[in-house]
Amino acid sequence: MARADAHGGYLCRLESLEGGDLPRLARESLEADGQPFEGAGLLVSVVKKVVRFAYDAPHTYGRRGAQWYGKHHALAGRLSVVFGVTVHAYVFDPDELEQVVTYGGGHRVGGETLRYDEAEIEDDALSEEAFEKVRERWPMGHLGRLLGLARSELLRLPYARSVLVPLESDAAPALEPLFLERSADPRL
Repeated sequence: MARADAHGGYLCRLESLEGGDLPRLARESLEADGQPFEGAGLLVSVVKKVVRFAYDAPHTYGRRGAQWYGKHHALAGRLSVVFGVTVHAYVFDPDELEQVVTYGGGHRVGGETLRYDEAEIEDDALSEEAFEKVRERWPMGHLGRLLGLARSELLRLPYARSVLVPLESDAAPALEPLFLERSADPRL
């Protein structure tokens, strides 16, 4: 797999999503996490009914932005209550760590962090194929299995077709087209 960029967000499985409350929920959550909502948006992507929510705002760009999701979970908690599903806040930083924090019913119910410099790999001379099998046991691989995606599909979610929901408006976004089956990678 080609090297991925750092990213984070919130993931869950949904059969459909109307999204009428999303602007308000995202605004309230962003403010609860200490960030202004002015000029921000919420990107919504769907691959195989796995929904990714990620803010589109300067504080979420690059490595530092990806790691912002490691400590800011207000939206994950709210979505878990409103949708009645498990929501996973995640961070993928290919230079440092993988982190998943899980919410159900508005409360943290689990989580796992792997710092690459602390990873125990038994054989330093692993083949690429063997190393991929090791990474399937890491937080992003485990989360992928829970959601029904391969680790590589999960890591490509930021590149999937998305809808940008502006947070300064309460207009309901048109999210239904995202639930049509397509590849996680728009190049495929």
